[in-house]
Amino acid sequence: MPNIEEIARSMTGELKQDKADYLEAHFEESQTSHITYRGQDIESVGRSTASGGNVRALVRGGWGFTSFNDFAGLKKRVALAIEQAKTTGADLSLLAPIESAQEVVTSGVKQNPVTIPLKKKKLLLDEYNEIIWGTPGIKTSDIGYSDSCKKVIFLNSEGSLISQERADVSIRLTAIAAKDSEVQQVGISVGSRGNFEDISHLQEKAKEIAQKAVALLDAPQVKGGEYTVVLDPVLAGVFVHEAFGHLSESDFIFENERMREVMVLGKQFGVENLNIVDSAVEPGLRGSFKYDDEGTRAVKTYLIREGKLVGRLHSRETAAKMNEKPTGNARAVNYRFPPIVRMTNTYIEPDKMSFEDMIADIKEGIYAKNWYGGTTSMEMFTFSAGEAYMIRNGKIAESIRPVMLTGNVFNTLKNIDAIGNDLDMNQGGGCGKNGQAPLPVSNGSPHIRIRHCLIGGK
Repeated sequence: MPNIEEIARSMTGELKQDKADYLEAHFEESQTSHITYRGQDIESVGRSTASGGNVRALVRGGWGFTSFNDFAGLKKRVALAIEQAKTTGADLSLLAPIESAQEVVTSGVKQNPVTIPLKKKKLLLDEYNEIIWGTPGIKTSDIGYSDSCKKVIFLNSEGSLISQERADVSIRLTAIAAKDSEVQQVGISVGSRGNFEDISHLQEKAKEIAQKAVALLDAPQVKGGEYTVVLDPVLAGVFVHEAFGHLSESDFIFENERMREVMVLGKQFGVENLNIVDSAVEPGLRGSFKYDDEGTRAVKTYLIREGKLVGRLHSRETAAKMNEKPTGNARAVNYRFPPIVRMTNTYIEPDKMSFEDMIADIKEGIYAKNWYGGTTSMEMFTFSAGEAYMIRNGKIAESIRPVMLTGNVFNTLKNIDAIGNDLDMNQGGGCGKNGQAPLPVSNGSPHIRIRHCLIGGK
């Protein structure tokens, strides 16, 4: 594998501002491994290494981008990116100013997870799979494990030279039960900033999801309609990420006239104790980093504060175009893609209410937990909970079939009338946008209570 530090230093003279309005380059080397199961059989297992880079140029408001995994002829790569930018550019180049930086940021993990023998990883996954299959009624299972360790060097025509390392581990366990023509499934996703131990003790979780999947085969289905619904931190975190977080990405707002009219700073979107944050500076979370992929220092950004819309997520370009400050949210999944506006760690801040007090005055409602899937379209959303329970007279009652929540995100935010004191961050899964996936993120929330929530059912 080439020495990307030496390559980056040799490129500093090529990224001169007199060649374009702005130039930047990324050089990356990565290691990955993965294991996937379908049922009781391994579907895929492997380990790989990769290296490559890209050059991005800005000329008269137009961008040029070229990526490569052959480090020969880098001067030609710069020239190609500039030529592309000249072809597309016909306006002013706008980038919000940031301070240049020269820094080395290490991953902070004791052991690169990719170097752990595949045999050890397989033995652990075998154990999880055996636990799932040991539950009567299980029809099949899915397990997906992946890890990575990556170094990225960023430099630009403004004098920045930043080297950042990061490690990542993620796993998804799914148990699928069947009886007659009925099929139910329950799953969990767990992730870590490179610490293999964080996914090494899921035996009880594996047993729990298998038992829940089987129990759902006999659970009743709720009658559809409006209910007071309490969401657990996992489902509430998915809601805030999918239904609101993506609407806060400023490239989407800038390009959509209707969203510009809706997402007006200062507009009241919820109760005074509703605070929604996107922050890459939270220690130990999968969406955290020190600098984004444009060399902007990570910050904590309030999107909603005391119920009002106060911020959105920016790259340097969107910040300049909307006359706002950059937030360090320009991210690329790897060197093959240019950075675009992405979330990091998105969550609802906790308040003071306990879970017991939150459900105490609910005569008949629904407690929805975990998540199975969902879709969003503009401000409309549909999410499927992974499991659900009736709330009767202030107590958690019988288990019911997983429910589907549907609504308008802005109306739903206004209907949040209670926020718990028990913030929890979901570290599993990854985010997708414009063909770039899976990008490590995390999302979370305390328990939240939503009045007049539409539930699909029989």
